[in-house]
Amino acid sequence: MVLYLVGLGLGDENDITARGLAVVKTCKRIVLESYTSILPGIEKARLEEVYGKPVEIAYREKVEEGIEEVIEEAREENVAFLVIGDPFGATTHTDLYLRALKMGVKVDVVHNASIMNACGACGLQLYRFGETVSIVFFTETWRHGDSFYDKILRNNGGKQEGGLHTLCLLDIKVHELDFDEMIQTGKPVYMPPTFMKASLAASQLLEIEERRQDGACSPDRPAIALARVGAEDQVIVSGSLERLSKDDVDERLGAPLHSLIVCGELHDLEREFFEHFHIDKDKEN
Repeated sequence: MVLYLVGLGLGDENDITARGLAVVKTCKRIVLESYTSILPGIEKARLEEVYGKPVEIAYREKVEEGIEEVIEEAREENVAFLVIGDPFGATTHTDLYLRALKMGVKVDVVHNASIMNACGACGLQLYRFGETVSIVFFTETWRHGDSFYDKILRNNGGKQEGGLHTLCLLDIKVHELDFDEMIQTGKPVYMPPTFMKASLAASQLLEIEERRQDGACSPDRPAIALARVGAEDQVIVSGSLERLSKDDVDERLGAPLHSLIVCGELHDLEREFFEHFHIDKDKEN
């Protein structure tokens, strides 16, 4: 029997590949990972309608602490572990793959589109990207973010010329415990889902830049914000990092998921795309 890691793509329930759908239909158990990403606006029932089988949602605690029993079941029956995008788009799934191999369980991977390559829709050349970073929410007591800033700095060198682009994946909080409510009620209480918006990510980078002054995320640094990449209603806007930190950017982008690209040097064709997607293009005309 096999543990299948199946990529679902980025758009909706129909983005699963033909091979992926065929694999899912052979599986006794179907687990959808909803910790590292989501399919925006797609309910579990819609997936179950397409697959013709029930779908089990796996949140953070299941993926990080309780996944062994899913792997164990794959010894006796085919099990599908569904992943938004591509199965190897997050370290979490690489760890799952290795754990299954160490447990002696056969693993098969069905690939699909991921934000890691679909971000090329903005016109930037994929081979001109450096290391991808994850930007997490600042809190009242933690506002540093030097780890992801340092990676952006390594990519672009703090210069406008010769640097590489940086894809920034933005924080999501799904099925997170509300500890204050738990203390009052004595029961598990979960906070509403929260998705970082592109303007907030840009603002946090500018805040770090103000303190560091290394040039990686200067206010005039070209940047691109993307929303729901791969969906029919995807939106892409470009501008300086300071411009993309404004609230009206989120109005243009709409619902999650958002991503942000901090640009390195723009070649001629890339600059043409950048101007095409510029958020103030209509005003300039």
